[in-house]
Amino acid sequence: MRAARAIIMSEFYSALVTSVELIVNFDADLAEIVCLSLQVSLTAVALASLIGLPIGAAVALYRFPGRGIVVALLNAFMGLPPVVVGLVVYLLLSRSGPLGPLGLLFTPSAMVIAQCVLVTPIIAALTRQTMADLSEEYDEQLRAMGAGGLHKMRTLLWDGRFSLITAVLAGFGRASAEVGAVLIVGGNIDHVTRVMTTTIALETSKGNLALALALGLILIALSISINAAAMGVRDVAYRHHH
Repeated sequence: MRAARAIIMSEFYSALVTSVELIVNFDADLAEIVCLSLQVSLTAVALASLIGLPIGAAVALYRFPGRGIVVALLNAFMGLPPVVVGLVVYLLLSRSGPLGPLGLLFTPSAMVIAQCVLVTPIIAALTRQTMADLSEEYDEQLRAMGAGGLHKMRTLLWDGRFSLITAVLAGFGRASAEVGAVLIVGGNIDHVTRVMTTTIALETSKGNLALALALGLILIALSISINAAAMGVRDVAYRHHH
C-alpha cells in the first residue's frame, strides 16, 4: 500500500514539475491554447457587455408590461446549464439548422456565440440590480435635473461604472471556466478549437497530467486575478461613492 502511494506521489510530483517547466518555458502548444482561450472569452464578454448592459439598464429604468417576468427570466438564466446552451447553439449552427449555411460550427466563432449566450444574462441581471439601486438613490436629483429616459440611463451607467465593471468581470470568470458548451460547439479540435478547459478534460483522460496541471495552474491564476480585480474595483467604487 505504501509502495503504491509512493509511486502515485512520485508521478504527481513529476507531473507538477513538468507542468511548471511548461509554464516557465511558455511551451508553444500551451501558449496557443491559452491565447485562443483568452481570445474566445474576451470576445464573448465584450459582445455580452454590449448586449447585457443596455438590456439590464432598460429593464431597471423603464416600466412595461411583463417586466416582472423579464426580471425573473434574467435571474433564472444566470444559472443556464452550459451543456443545454451548447446543444441549442449546436442545433442552430448545424447543417440542418437555420444558421447552418454560415459554416460556424466547430470554429472559435461558435464558441464565442455559446459563451456570449451564457454570459449575457449574468451581466444583464447584475446591471439591472445596480441600476435599480442607483435609480432609487438618485431619483430626486434626476427628477430635479429633468433627466429623461436616455439621459437618466447614461448618467446612471456612468455613475455605476465601477460596479458594472465587477459585473463584466463576473461574466469573464464564467466564460473562462466554461467547458460543456464550448466542447459541444467547438469539438475540441487540435490547433483549431482547443481551449484550456476542454484540453484539461481531454489530457486528464489521456493521462497527460503535466499539460493538464499546467493549464489548471494558469486557470487558477486567472481566477485569482479576476477576483482580485473585482475586489479592487469594489474598493475604488466604495471610495468614489463615499
